[in-house]
Amino acid sequence: MCRNIRTLFNFEPPASEEEVRASALQFVRKISGFAKPAQVNEATFRRAVDEVTHTAFHLLRALETTAPPRNRAEEARSAKRLGRAAPINL
Repeated sequence: MCRNIRTLFNFEPPASEEEVRASALQFVRKISGFAKPAQVNEATFRRAVDEVTHTAFHLLRALETTAPPRNRAEEARSAKRLGRAAPINL
């Protein structure tokens, strides 16, 4: 039903709002159990995705680290080599 939610923190360039929204959608799908909600639940589902997106976007911008930013291409190659999903979509 849903892909793994990928790590979005500490990448260069930072995660875009679209990437954050895609993860929020996966999160809401996972916890609701709906890949696509019934029409009666559509507005509630969309509102939940909007709220999770907003909160996650602000979380990512507020987090701090002393670690150097990870390189998206290197992370994707490493994940592929190890047989795992890439940390974020490229």
